Amino acid sequence: MPLPALRNVDVSPIEHDGELMICLQDPEGLVETPVLLSPAAFAIATFLNGTNDVLDIQYQLVTRTGRIVPAEDIRRIVNYLDEHGFLKSSQFEDLVDKVRREFQEAPVRPAHLAGRSYPENAEDLRSFLDSFFVNENGPKVSPSQVTPRTLRLRGLIAPHIDFERGGPVYAHAYLNVARDGNVSRVLIFGVSHAPTSTPFVLTRKSFETPFGTLHNDVAVTDRLAQACHWDPFADELVHRSEHSIEFQAVFLGYLLGSQVKIVPVLCGGFPEDMSPSTEGIASEIRRFLDACRELVNDPQDQTWVIAGADLAHVGKRFGDPIEIDDHVTEEVRARDFEDLGFVKQLDPEGWYASVMKDGNKRKVCGISAIYSLLKVMQGQATQANILSYDHAPDPFGGIVSFASVSFVGVE
Repeated sequence: MPLPALRNVDVSPIEHDGELMICLQDPEGLVETPVLLSPAAFAIATFLNGTNDVLDIQYQLVTRTGRIVPAEDIRRIVNYLDEHGFLKSSQFEDLVDKVRREFQEAPVRPAHLAGRSYPENAEDLRSFLDSFFVNENGPKVSPSQVTPRTLRLRGLIAPHIDFERGGPVYAHAYLNVARDGNVSRVLIFGVSHAPTSTPFVLTRKSFETPFGTLHNDVAVTDRLAQACHWDPFADELVHRSEHSIEFQAVFLGYLLGSQVKIVPVLCGGFPEDMSPSTEGIASEIRRFLDACRELVNDPQDQTWVIAGADLAHVGKRFGDPIEIDDHVTEEVRARDFEDLGFVKQLDPEGWYASVMKDGNKRKVCGISAIYSLLKVMQGQATQANILSYDHAPDPFGGIVSFASVSFVGVE
C-alpha cells in the first residue's frame, strides 16, 4: 500500500548534541512541536509522496546509496512522523478536526505566542516593549514623551518578524500610534504564512493580548465579507497561529489598551500581474479592497490601516544556494529600497510590479499585504515616510529584511 505523504513543512539543518540533524516544523502551526530526524531518516521522509510504498522507497535508496534499508526501519520513521502530525493521513485529519473545533468554540482568538515569543505577563511585556523605543536603533524616545503633530496618521507598515529581532523597527512605526491615538478601529492586513484557498481570510474572533482583548468590529467584518465572491471564512483556522496580526495586536494593546476595535484580514497569494487591466481574481481582489477603502473613507469613524509585513527572505534557509555576505546584503537593500520607492509614491501597482519584475526572487512575503494597504490608502494618505529599515539573520542561514513606514494625511 502507498504510504502517506509528507506534509508541506519547514526544513532546517541544525546541530543537536554535536550532531547534524534535520528539524521539521509545521508552518501552519497545527503541530506546535518540531521533530528532529537524522539525515538518513530525512532521506527516507523525502520519498513519502503519497504514491511510494515500502518497496519503492527501498529501491530508490539502494539505487542511490547502494544500501538496503530494512522495511521495519522505514515503517518506524513513517509511524514516528505520523504520530507527530507530519504526514497527510487520517490521523492528521483527526488532529485538524480537533484543532478547528477548539478554535471555533473559543470565545476569542488566544494570544498564541504569549509566553513563547514575548512575555505573557502584562507588566513584563510592557517593560519588554518599552526597551525597543529607547534602544539605540529605535526612535530613542518613549511613547509617553512624544508630542502631537499637525498631520493625521492614516496607516502604517510594521514588521511581523519576532520582537527580539525587529523590536526597534516596530518602535519606529508604533511611535506614531502614541503620537496620534485618536482612532475608532484598525484594519489590519497580515500575511498568511500558511497556504490559503482564497486571497483574503476573515475572522469574527476578537484577539486576546496580555493587555486585554482587542474586540473585532464584527459588523464591519461582515460588511467586508459581503464584498467577496468566495467564502472569506473558509480558511479561518489559519488565524489561530498566524503571528503577523498577533504582533500588531500586542503593540496596539500596549499603546491604546483594549478600547480600539480591530478588523483582522489575512492576505494569501495574489496573481503575478496586479495591473489595473488584469481581470479574473485580480479584479475580485480590487473589489474587496474598494470595500475596505469605503470603510476607511467613512467620516463618522476614524480608521487606521496597518500592514504587518516583512520584506526579503534570502539565503539557504529560504532555498537560495548562497552564503550571506556584505555584497548580498547590499543587493537586498538596494532592491528593497527600489520597491519602497513606489510605496513612497503611494503607487500599489508600481510596488507590486517592482517586486515581481524578477519573479519575486527575494521572496518578499509582505507583497500582498502592502499592496492591499496602498490600495486602501488611495485618497486617504498624502504622504508616506520610510521611518526605519533593517535586516536580521535567520538562525538557519539567511537574512530577513523589514521596514516601518507611516502614512499621513491632512487633518
